[in-house]
Amino acid sequence: MAAITGRLFNIQRDSTEDGPGIRTTVFLKGCVMHCPWCHNPEGIRSNPELVWYKARCIGAGDCMKVCPQHALKLTADGMLVDRTLCDACGKCVEACPATALEVLGRLYTVDEVVGTVVRDRLFYEKSGGGMTVSGGEASVQAAFCLALMQAVSKEGIHVAIETCAGSSWETLRPLVESANLILLDLKQMDEVKHREYTGVTLERVLANARRVAESGREIWVRTPIIPGYTDSESNVRSVARFILEHLPTTTRYDLLAFNNLASAKYDRIGQSWQLSGESMITANTMDTLSEVARSEGVENVHWSGLTKP
Repeated sequence: MAAITGRLFNIQRDSTEDGPGIRTTVFLKGCVMHCPWCHNPEGIRSNPELVWYKARCIGAGDCMKVCPQHALKLTADGMLVDRTLCDACGKCVEACPATALEVLGRLYTVDEVVGTVVRDRLFYEKSGGGMTVSGGEASVQAAFCLALMQAVSKEGIHVAIETCAGSSWETLRPLVESANLILLDLKQMDEVKHREYTGVTLERVLANARRVAESGREIWVRTPIIPGYTDSESNVRSVARFILEHLPTTTRYDLLAFNNLASAKYDRIGQSWQLSGESMITANTMDTLSEVARSEGVENVHWSGLTKP
């Protein structure tokens, strides 16, 4: 029987942003949501994607010569990729003398990923860290995700999974039951806005969130603080109240500041980003929103990310 494989766009070692301690975060491609503020746009689509790094490109043109689909065109403004033609075969990547092209979305076996994760076992043991599976949305590749989590758990390594809780509970349940920690995204607590922004009903997300708590698994709730979308005091207050009323296994609430540096990621995959000109959040705003959550009775509230004075 063929080994189960998953399509990844990154394996980040020495991560300190996705759970306790020093971690290896495994980023799977594919997502059930389409949040306009997404900071990992290369993780939204399930298929592999060609990435062009403008700063590295020397205009040699070797990539165009070898492209079997004739999908590349070098202009005064840089490389144009016709993504209706490009099949991410990687021939242009091999031909580029400046490493200005890359295909994101390589297939990995479970054993390959485990081999990378276990390298930092000592750091996990010293810091209370482990592996976090993220995305995209990890549950989109549920079979691979489950096999990976179970294999890493057998190594005695702490396993966390980050989820938007937008998949069916039937899909999420085995993943939740195989994790030590659930990083649960609660983005927007207004039903109409949530569906408009993400394409998924808030009802499904909250129902799944309750089931995660009923499973007894430890939860860290996370809310991205996005200007004009999720940054109101009323939204954070609503999340805090939901935590207190329905998620008793929550041990931490994280507010994640909007980062406009993600604009470069959109450029690399040939997409425009409607938030590219948006300013960073101020530290004062993040402090204020943290206090709003605390005022509702959530004790362990943290915020992170780059901010402006």
